[in-house]
Amino acid sequence: MASKKPRAGKAGNQAVNVIIRKEEIVEGGHHGGAWKVAYADFVTAMMAFFLLMWLINATTEAQRVGLADYFSQANVLNRGASGEGKPFGGRTPFDHGALTSDLGAVRVTVGHNPVSPTVPHVPQGQQIRPVNATGQHLANVTTTQQGAAKPGTGAVPSMTPPPAAPSVSAVANGGLAAGNLGHRRFAAASQAMTQAIKADPALRVLSHQISIHETPQGLEIQIMDTHKRPMFKLGSSEPNAMTGALIRKITPILDKLADPIKISGYTDATPYIGTGQSNWDLSVERANATRRLMEQAGLPKPLISAVVGYADRDLLLPKTPRAAGNRRVAILVLRPAPVNGVKTYGATAP
Repeated sequence: MASKKPRAGKAGNQAVNVIIRKEEIVEGGHHGGAWKVAYADFVTAMMAFFLLMWLINATTEAQRVGLADYFSQANVLNRGASGEGKPFGGRTPFDHGALTSDLGAVRVTVGHNPVSPTVPHVPQGQQIRPVNATGQHLANVTTTQQGAAKPGTGAVPSMTPPPAAPSVSAVANGGLAAGNLGHRRFAAASQAMTQAIKADPALRVLSHQISIHETPQGLEIQIMDTHKRPMFKLGSSEPNAMTGALIRKITPILDKLADPIKISGYTDATPYIGTGQSNWDLSVERANATRRLMEQAGLPKPLISAVVGYADRDLLLPKTPRAAGNRRVAILVLRPAPVNGVKTYGATAP
């Protein structure tokens, strides 16, 4: 801004114009701090990202898979009501026909042309019974002397044969009867366990995680994990409360069978990283933890015949090796199969 002011000059009264310039500085005002807010959001997001990366690095592979399974369904077929994609086709112990089968009954078939055994050496004065017309081998008769003959009388000592050994057909019929008896015992135990689980509201929710079925080796009870309800803590052999309650519920029923029990542990194919353990360790430890629970529930220690771990070598769902259903514990009540009056366990049908 310029202003004019008259001023007298040196030569007379002539006025001189003097121009004075003044600059007025006008402030531009506040331009806003939106960039500061955006920058703060960016820094916060980066901090959260690096914190997430640090937490992920601090977990094991098994824990990360478990977290991923918890927040997302690995198998979309699990959402359907048809049962496809679930272990055992979605069948539960409460479904008709899902508990037992007649596949485990011992069957013995008599051959059409049995081979006659070699005739053993028979001491003098004894007789052997011949093979009959049907080809069934009869046992050698061991004679016994009732009394000694008197010298000079010409009398022959009385010889009384012992009872004949059972025929092959009798042994076969006995094996079938024993197999049918074992089948009925296992069927009754399966029904008792099913009713006990069904009667307990707290255990009824585990119906899709329990499988009771009969195999050629015996009665097998499998307890499996699901995506949202594991039976053991993730990556640990410590059973949760529901697992302990389930074991305590079925142990008295298995105790009444009084047959040897084999406990097996299985894992999925997720490897351990940086912990020094492996799936072999975890499977054995979970099987052993199940043994301790059963013994605490009253099962006699001599009934435990084996505690083994198979790691991921026998997957229940081989097409999805990391599926939760592969993590399971199997309790196998071995089938007694009498052979010639002697009990052997774990025998399979021929």
